[in-house]
Amino acid sequence: MKWFSIKGIVAEVKKIKWPSIKDLGRNTGEVLVFTIAFGIFFVVCEFVVSTLLNFII
Repeated sequence: MKWFSIKGIVAEVKKIKWPSIKDLGRNTGEVLVFTIAFGIFFVVCEFVVSTLLNFII
């Protein structure tokens, strides 16, 4: 395995395109917004279902 050496690993790491700080901040913001949105969605769903179940019972 030619790539499995220090020289091969260094060469592979140099090929990686790392995100800029601007891209990293934007991606982090997107993840936070979607996480909060899904959290709110699930809380609303749970509230609706529990209200319907209490109404039926």
